Parts: sequence; C-alpha cells; structure tokens
Amino acid sequence: MTLSISIVCKNSEATIGRTLDSVVGLATEIVAVDSGSTDGTIGLLERHGASVIRSPWLGYVKTKQLALDACTGDWVLCLDSDESVEPDLREPIRAAAARADGPDGYEVNRKVYYRGRPLNYAWQPEWRLRLIRRERARWAGLDPHDRLEMVASGPPRRGGLPRLAGTMRHDSISNFSEFLAKQAVHARTMAESLQREGRRGSRLALVGSPIGAFLKQMVLKRAFMDGVPGWLAAASTAAATMMKHAALLEMTRLSEADNRRPE
Repeated sequence: MTLSISIVCKNSEATIGRTLDSVVGLATEIVAVDSGSTDGTIGLLERHGASVIRSPWLGYVKTKQLALDACTGDWVLCLDSDESVEPDLREPIRAAAARADGPDGYEVNRKVYYRGRPLNYAWQPEWRLRLIRRERARWAGLDPHDRLEMVASGPPRRGGLPRLAGTMRHDSISNFSEFLAKQAVHARTMAESLQREGRRGSRLALVGSPIGAFLKQMVLKRAFMDGVPGWLAAASTAAATMMKHAALLEMTRLSEADNRRPE
C-alpha cells in the first residue's frame, strides 16, 4: 500500500519545514498546492521532493480538495502547513496504511503547541479525520472550518471511525497577538459562510456564545491546567466567537436594510 501526503500552503516557511521533516521516509509522495508563496516555501517543498501545484486561493474546502484529488497513493494523510507528525504517531500511521482491508479512515488527535510546549488541556482532545483511503473521503464544511467527510461505502460503521495513538502537532500560535489577528480574519470568513447558508446574527448569540466558549475551555476542558497559555487560549476562543457573531449580526442588519430600501 502506498501513502501520499496532501498539503496546502502559502508563505509557510516558518512552519512547513517541520511538516516536511516529520514525514520523511513515511510517504511515497508529497503533493502540495501553493497559492502564491513569495518566501522560501517553494524551495523547502522542492528540496523534499514534493510535487507543487500552483493555484489561486479557492477557499479552504476547494483548495484542500484540489490537493487531495492530485494524490495517487492508496492512502492519503492530509496535513496543514503548520501541522506535523510527532514520532509517536509515525508507526501507527505506517501500520494503518499497510493494511489492505479494514477501515477506510482514521482520526488523529491534533494538539496545539505554544513556544515549543503542548497545550494538554485547551482544545483537547481534538480528533480530526486525516488518514484516509484515497477516493473514500472528501473535504466539506464551511470556510474556514473545513473537515474531511467519509464517502459512504457499504454498511455504516458503528461507534465512529477508529483513532490512532500519537499526536499531530499544530504550530498555529507564534504569539497570541498574531493569533488573535488571524482569528479576526477567520471570524469574518465564517460569518460570510454562515450568511450564505441563510444564518442570521442575533444580539443574544453575540452576548451568550463568547461566554459559553470561554467556559467550555476553562471548565470542561480545564484549560487553566495549561497555565497562562491555557487562559490565553480560552480568551482567544471567546474573542473569535464574539467577532464571528458581531460580523454576522452586522451583515444581517445591512442585508435587512438593503431589502427594505425602495426600488
């Protein structure tokens, strides 16, 4: 059985080196869709023997599907350019991809790292479907919250997809100031996606959802056990939720005003 690595990237020089180093000797091919990098990203990909597809940004779901469609392996491991395979995850991936029968996909636990250390409570566990038999899954979801979904084949599984031991490292936070700026962009994108789906903003959601998001991290996930970074993670989650609902509420009101305007 052969294994492909699927990556999408743009100006990812700071993180993609770790991504590529983590899969050396694990895969038979690396396929990357690059959306206009101007830093050293392309050079890193070429030095690791990756096939690079240059494409304009199509949105999260469509760009990741483009990368997946270009893979030729029996199995595909889908990674973001700031994700990497920790050593304890390599052998479970290798063993799963060596099976000719069995499940069509596996979930892995993604763990955020901050300043070189994992957040063991905030956002944990974060199981993501990432290892799949090619053509048995497709990218879906609302930008920027994409997700892999299995394509129905045979009788439905009971109990969900199997999970691999080990950790997928997520280097999404260099510092929380920059992380909040990225969250603001993602919040706007998500609000636009929700509006296209017919969702409406509300003052109740604007007030209640951020509080719920903060309490989920601090109480249910026990983010405080990660120390100050855990508090910052919970606060960032609440801020992102607030920005999303604020943007959606504004879009809803502007749309309603446009609809009331006489022809």
